[in-house]
Amino acid sequence: MNPVVRRFSVAPMMDWTDRHCRFFLRLLSSNALLYTEMVTTGALLHGDAERFLRHDEAEHPLALQLGGSVPADLAACAKLAQGAGYDEVNLNVGCPSDRVQNNMIGACLMGHPALVGDCVKAMQDAVQIPVTVKHRIGINGRDSYAELCDFVGQVRDAGCRSFTVHARIAILEGLSPKENREIPPLRYDVAAQLKADFPELEIILNGGIKTLAECQEHLQTFDGVMLGREAYHNPYVLAEVDQQLFGSQAPVISRSEALAKLRPYIAAHLADGGAMHHVTRHILGLGQGFPGARKFRQLLSVDIHKSKDPLALLDQAGELLQGR
Repeated sequence: MNPVVRRFSVAPMMDWTDRHCRFFLRLLSSNALLYTEMVTTGALLHGDAERFLRHDEAEHPLALQLGGSVPADLAACAKLAQGAGYDEVNLNVGCPSDRVQNNMIGACLMGHPALVGDCVKAMQDAVQIPVTVKHRIGINGRDSYAELCDFVGQVRDAGCRSFTVHARIAILEGLSPKENREIPPLRYDVAAQLKADFPELEIILNGGIKTLAECQEHLQTFDGVMLGREAYHNPYVLAEVDQQLFGSQAPVISRSEALAKLRPYIAAHLADGGAMHHVTRHILGLGQGFPGARKFRQLLSVDIHKSKDPLALLDQAGELLQGR
């Protein structure tokens, strides 16, 4: 089993990082670690597990993110993840949505470090693949640095060695998940202090990172960087990840080549009874910063629903990317 390299990863994002999105992102970077959307333990244990776990072999290296707080359920789901071939299983201790709080999932768990430790230990005892945690730097009412260290220390003592730190607190009442990604200030200094105080742990920085130049700067301090919204809205930022962050000598893929490589995947999805927009909704961000970009986005977001021949429409969009 190859060790998972977390130098650069794309964050788990609800409604966004589904298997089609991940297949597309993998065309842009061979080395980026990709994450699923968060899947709750209930969905896996009592729902259509095969649908939630489904992925293409091309997506590796690939991690499954779980939401839950019952150690035995998380252990059972970690086993499913390992059985399905995932390279890592990650526990969500960062999502601030009300729906997840009511089920004791996500950021509210930062107030229960011993429980998170029990969850991590149960998962690690169940599988050979790495178990990691993604968390905030605190939650309202429990946002001191001492409490953050207590959380990380207890989870480390349970066996976790890799922590992805979203460098904002989560405010659990009165803010939407979207506001929680924007309103609490970014505190890279707090995450950096954590790395200084826990040098033996792998600390991955997440939150507000937009460019590969920023990634390179943060990699002076942290073991890895994780991009979220920027990687989705401007996916072409991934095109130079392999060269700039992993020392690859391969030529940088063009937008046009990426779309050409995605075409057979889309054709197979259509043949399987799927709709083209299931895939193309994730590639609209390729259309940015060049003449015809708006037309590209319109073809694949609006016109697509009226087209009798979606692949012809895709090829029309592809012509707008020629030479880009």
